[in-house]
Amino acid sequence: MHAPSPTLADDLAELETIEDFLAYFGIPYERSVVQINRLHILQRFHDYLRSADEPPVYEQWHERLARAYDDYLNSDAITQGVFRVFKRARGISTVQLSDIGRAPR
Repeated sequence: MHAPSPTLADDLAELETIEDFLAYFGIPYERSVVQINRLHILQRFHDYLRSADEPPVYEQWHERLARAYDDYLNSDAITQGVFRVFKRARGISTVQLSDIGRAPR
């Protein structure tokens, strides 16, 4: 076991898996939910952190990770549609700003 790190960033740098993150933040989880949705949960967590106005501290990281996990607890990857492939499947696409106003090729 490592000695406690002086900062949250130091602690987080040591975490490698979604299970590590959930354990670090003390969030109980169902193994089957994590096994099926691990990348989706991490992406949603990242999206929640990116949308924050302030630099997250432990409490905000905890809340956002719990929220990301909860999104998949009673849902699935297709419904949540975090990744572009799922958005395209639902008919949602993005247009690059540089393409707006250009004549079609």
